Amino acid sequence: MREIDLAYRTMFAELGQRSLDGTFASDFPLEGRFVTVPVKGKEYWYFDMPTGNGDKRSYVGPKSDAEITKRVSAFGHVKNDLKSRRKLVSTLTREAGMSAPERFTGDVVEALANAGLFRLRSVLVGTVAFQTYSGILGVRLPSSSMQTADADFAQFHSISAAIGDSIPPILDVLQKLDETFRQVPHMNHNRKSTQFINASRYKVEFLTPNTGSDDNQDKPVDMPALGGASAEPLRFLDYLIYEPVRTVMLWKSGISVNVPAPERYAVHKLIVASRRQNDDNGILKRDKDVMQAALLFEALGQTRRHSDLAIAFSEAWNRGQAWQDGIRKGVSFLAAKRNEELTSILREGMQEIGENPDDYSILKRTLDHQSGTADTSDANQNGRSVKGSDGYNVFAKKL
Repeated sequence: MREIDLAYRTMFAELGQRSLDGTFASDFPLEGRFVTVPVKGKEYWYFDMPTGNGDKRSYVGPKSDAEITKRVSAFGHVKNDLKSRRKLVSTLTREAGMSAPERFTGDVVEALANAGLFRLRSVLVGTVAFQTYSGILGVRLPSSSMQTADADFAQFHSISAAIGDSIPPILDVLQKLDETFRQVPHMNHNRKSTQFINASRYKVEFLTPNTGSDDNQDKPVDMPALGGASAEPLRFLDYLIYEPVRTVMLWKSGISVNVPAPERYAVHKLIVASRRQNDDNGILKRDKDVMQAALLFEALGQTRRHSDLAIAFSEAWNRGQAWQDGIRKGVSFLAAKRNEELTSILREGMQEIGENPDDYSILKRTLDHQSGTADTSDANQNGRSVKGSDGYNVFAKKL
């Protein structure tokens, strides 16, 4: 995997800062003012915009977020330099080989970003989020791993309910981009929609974590901040979108977005792969999940982010048996070489954070170099040995 030159990585970081500055300038006109509001013992930034009927208050973000607070302090000096940012985007995609979305996806994300979706702490997930990891990790990712015909967004229900603000109606935002967009009635509640689709079958979907009873599955959740849209509750999603990272999508002058941390995305993809159906469509999606996870594991290892991956992995592993089973099964879909690479990265990462890799049933190196044989007695999973090509037993369940 080829790393991107330092000069371009520095340019990408600068674009991210300037794109966020530009978002502030467009979201919050100079006529308004920022105020702090205490909520349950914590302070949050809000923006008051004078209108004929008094101030209109909009949510900005936690005062504890250093990036947001810095821009609030420097608000009067923020300038939106769209033209020069477009040149940066062009340079990063054409010369540095960083990933960019296809045209319509970029337009969809831009429209929702301009409507305030990411300001209200929603997170871009799925393959469109994966496209941003080239810039975050500073490596070139193959375009074959990034093909998609949909855009997925997630938000915690607790955040959506607590913010006290909302983007405009989702359907209105999307129809300004493409008038053929329509709501898709939910199969279990025909008056609610978690998906929107256009005449070309491009789908926009909203998701939220299900951390409660299984009875909540397949029941759309009302999301007060999402402009009338509901969200599909999913298991494991709370892990994915916890503490997202802010980055920039390389489209037009750059779009400031929130995406899952790449190490969480990679581990989550293993779990998702383990739950795919065994029909043709499920196998295709599973293969894509595994490919994206494997590429991120390689990139995280190459860029010396072993400890980041180890922390994310240990959190998922320690959530219980269902999580461990999902990880084991997901890992079983990786090629032997990928298994070995992942285990090597994780072992080193665990040691960096002061953990014992064997506590997580991670692969033990059992090859006897003198005899050339391997001890597989500790590597039975579902009645079979899962062994790499050079004597590594992959994620064996500790007896």
